[in-house]
Amino acid sequence: MEGTVLTSIRENIATLTFGHPASNSFPAELLDRLIENINRLSGDSSIQVIILQSEGDKTFCAGASFDELIAINNLEEGKKFFSGFANLINAMRTCSKPIIGRVQGKAVGGGVGIIAATDYCFATEKADIKLSELTIGIGPFVIEPAVTRKTGIAAFSKLSLDATEWHSAYWAKENNLYARVFENTRDMDEYVESLSKKLASYNPDALKAMKKVIWEGTENWNTLLIERAEISGQLVLSDFTKKALQKFKK
Repeated sequence: MEGTVLTSIRENIATLTFGHPASNSFPAELLDRLIENINRLSGDSSIQVIILQSEGDKTFCAGASFDELIAINNLEEGKKFFSGFANLINAMRTCSKPIIGRVQGKAVGGGVGIIAATDYCFATEKADIKLSELTIGIGPFVIEPAVTRKTGIAAFSKLSLDATEWHSAYWAKENNLYARVFENTRDMDEYVESLSKKLASYNPDALKAMKKVIWEGTENWNTLLIERAEISGQLVLSDFTKKALQKFKK
């Protein structure tokens, strides 16, 4: 399978690194592997903190696999496809460990959903974001609850309706998707390492309780995000979307 999910553990800090040749996008199998790793680390009592990052120095994540999106032929396939990021967000939400995001480059679609689902996220100046789903006749319905939870509905509306526009890393910081923006990856990595070590030294029971408090009020997301996946699964079968996707076929 193309793409990798690698876990490295140093003392009681786990670093999860995902990668794919197509701008760190996620085919379904790779998404499932990331979810499995998060669930495994959640149950590992030796781990205190998780750092989530992607490979390379360019794109953080281009979202779900476009090849798999184009191949959808029926509602069942559509719902399953869009449930991928629903399941990832829910795995991150219910993980018992704080998840620190490290974003070195641009993020699109589901990649923005990953950013929103971290508990604390840091980025470089190159980490612009975009939600382009409306341009192909669907919408960022699955990731909306996670993004709106951080940004508020007004910023989400701008991000989703300005579907062709990149929003800067500083805009994302102003709207609470990033906690801090750094000039370069070296400075970001030094800060993430320092913060992770501090968090890992704290009472694990306190961290676990804090995680629950941070995500309070999202208990219905197991159902909600799958319902949103079905909306997108229906829209992707529309004539508008099928026509829009034709230009992306190889």
